[in-house]
Amino acid sequence: MQLPPRKSGEPLNLIPNARQLTIIGANGSGKTRFTEWLERSLKGKAYRLSVMEAVCENTNVENSSDTVDAIYRERRQRIGFLHSEESTTFERLMILMLNEEIANLVEYKMAVARGEKPAIPESKLDIVIRRWQEMFPENHVMREGGRLLFSRRGDSRAYSQTRLSHGEKAMLYYLGAVLYAPEKSWIFVDNPGMFLHASVLRRMWDTIEAMRPDCKFVYSTHDVDFAASRAENVIVWVRSFNPDLEVWDYDILPSDTGLSEEVYMALIGSRRPVLFIEGDATHSIDAKLYPLIFKDFTVKALGSCNKVIEATRTFSELKAFHHLESVGIVDRDRRDEQEVNYFRGKNIFVPEVAEIENILMLEDVVKTVAEVNGRNPEKVFASVKKSVIGMFRHDMRQQALLHTRHRVKRTVEYRIDGRFTNINALEEHMQNLVREINPRGLYEQFCRKFSQIAALECYNEVLKYYNQKSMVPRSNVSQLCGLNGSKDAYVKSILSILKSETAESARMRQSILRCFGLGDRQGQSDAEH
Repeated sequence: MQLPPRKSGEPLNLIPNARQLTIIGANGSGKTRFTEWLERSLKGKAYRLSVMEAVCENTNVENSSDTVDAIYRERRQRIGFLHSEESTTFERLMILMLNEEIANLVEYKMAVARGEKPAIPESKLDIVIRRWQEMFPENHVMREGGRLLFSRRGDSRAYSQTRLSHGEKAMLYYLGAVLYAPEKSWIFVDNPGMFLHASVLRRMWDTIEAMRPDCKFVYSTHDVDFAASRAENVIVWVRSFNPDLEVWDYDILPSDTGLSEEVYMALIGSRRPVLFIEGDATHSIDAKLYPLIFKDFTVKALGSCNKVIEATRTFSELKAFHHLESVGIVDRDRRDEQEVNYFRGKNIFVPEVAEIENILMLEDVVKTVAEVNGRNPEKVFASVKKSVIGMFRHDMRQQALLHTRHRVKRTVEYRIDGRFTNINALEEHMQNLVREINPRGLYEQFCRKFSQIAALECYNEVLKYYNQKSMVPRSNVSQLCGLNGSKDAYVKSILSILKSETAESARMRQSILRCFGLGDRQGQSDAEH
């Protein structure tokens, strides 16, 4: 199969042995027209399924020749007693299967009357009911008076197909409709996950594809989990469409890239540079703060720093494919300058403070919140500074130990990978390693360094080395700024200021950008250079 006209050059050819083609793209990218072009190009070999159209009322039976409705129209013209008042494609499909079963039984009785001993043929309805009950073992299907009735185990009440949920109707529709596809056709499925729970989605489509081994499937979807679940799949990413020239900007996603869901989401949903960050997408401070700082980026929260590092690396390696810039942000934590510089060389920003909470405590951030809330910024910051340095002075031996532990762990990870011929060599290496690392010496160095920082009251250095999640509430910064005293109130005030697009928000944003070594830059799409 040849794919549609391509903006950047010759159209691409679909890989010959691919059994599935999955088309992904942002809303408005031209994904629907892309699939329509493919349907037209197949000239009678295309067969279309849309569960949205199937379960919603549709009194006008489609005139196209590649749908359940078209098959129903043809059968009704040929067999006059078929119902004509069904209002949905789903109901028409049920009538088709029931009618076929009746015809099979009549033919069976006529053969018996002729003295033959035929086997009772398995109808499409038999296949659908068997597959349905494999998917829903607690459900039962009965035939009664030319209609289907459904019940659940432990409940004697039976109900008609009209009382099925949209998800149950979708399952029945797909199982039945796929059996009417012409031999060796391409089956087009719009939004294969609609109405269906994620727990049954993969299994259902595996079942359906197995029911029609002669056919190939074209899926149009936003569901990256589903796209990744297809075993013989080619994924086409549609970026945009030019309706005047009828050409698309699209590419085939490289295989074996190890792309995660997060990277897929960035590809599908964004035409802007991508910023991967730590934290939870809903509740973390990172996900609330960074979109207001790096405004020209699509910000994607991934959870752990390891996921940020891996996603940034993978996305950067695929730049020739997606043409988007990508960067990451990880907390500094207890990383030394060598680690920090390594990450920055890999397009991963590392702030000049230990963690996200410390960004909230930057001098200009504190002063701006105080000023906006009618407090004297100099007095507020002086009190906050005194409190934070006092906390650091109290905790500095514990902090020195944590920094020492991190440094020892990283050094051991780097040095332990040597090749050893026997256990004695490994043991000797480990003993020498302890002497070389000298944990006590490292600890004492950190203690001296932190004592000096505290003695000189170097506030920025404290923020750089001090990991303390409770710094905001313990410093009393929220109450000093005239808020209700809670951390949430202080964070909400910062976010509100950043959203305001005022001189105060610009000052606060620049302060945070400088924390990333970006100076007066605006966190725009050139930030990675």
